[in-house]
This record gives sequence, structure tokens and C-alpha cells, in this order.
Amino acid sequence: MPNTFCIVALIDQKSDMLYRIARTILRNDEDCKDALQEAVLKAWENRDKLREMTYAGTWLTRILINECHAVGRKRRKYVLRADVAAQGGAAPEDPALRKALETLPEKLRLPLILHYLEGYSYRDISSILHIPRTTVRSRLSRARKALQTELEYEQEAWLNEA
Repeated sequence: MPNTFCIVALIDQKSDMLYRIARTILRNDEDCKDALQEAVLKAWENRDKLREMTYAGTWLTRILINECHAVGRKRRKYVLRADVAAQGGAAPEDPALRKALETLPEKLRLPLILHYLEGYSYRDISSILHIPRTTVRSRLSRARKALQTELEYEQEAWLNEA
């Protein structure tokens, strides 16, 4: 059984990363907070089911992703999709990149965020998302191509305005 202190330290250490992942899926600050709170509660309640602390980070990330999807399903019952998208998020350093990332579907955006921003390996992403490693590689490849295309389109539009 993992040490209770280790679980608390892990949650504290990964809180910023977990928020960014939640924000990638939900795009609404209040929903992100709800999902994070539920994920932490479930991780705490199920801490004795974690056999190896080595996998605690991916385990916690998977719990969060499941909770984000649950919150998203509940929210869709009450709010129009356009309202959720309009609320946006904290502006990243590059607005063109933010806009391009928002155009990607979640199944491409999430592996991209997990790998390039959060530093997860293909193996970890495969475990977190419950998809084969080859699927992770292909989604990352498709996401990079789609992102490049969108950024080129944005740059072309910007140049035509000037």
C-alpha cells in the first residue's frame, strides 16, 4: 500500500500539470476545478489500489481524464456547446498557437499536450489514454500536421491583412 504522504505529495507536485490537462479537455475554469476536485477525491479513496508508486503519475492523470469526461457529459446536458467554447481560457504566450490548438479535436489535442507540454512518453500516454503506442504515434503525427497547416493558414491570413 502506498504511503499516504506520497499520494498527497504527488497531488501537490502535479497540480499545475493536472489543471493544464483538465483545461485542455474542458476549456472552462469552473468545470476544471470540479474535475480536479473529483479526481483528487477518487485518487484518495482508491489509494490502496495503487500497487506501484512508479505509476502514480499516470494513474492520477487517467483518473483526471475520466473525471473531465464525466464533467463534460454532465455539462452538455445543461449548457450549449457554443457557450462552453466561448468561455475560452487563459491566453497562452502565442495567441495563434492557442487558436490552432483549439481547432484540433480532443483525440489529437490531448496526446499533443501530454507529450510536448507535460513530457509524458509514448508508453505513458498509451497507458493514460488506453490506446496502443502506435495509435499515440499516429495521433501525434496527425496533430503536428494539422497544427502546422492551421498555423500556416493563420500566417497567410495575417500576411494578407497587412
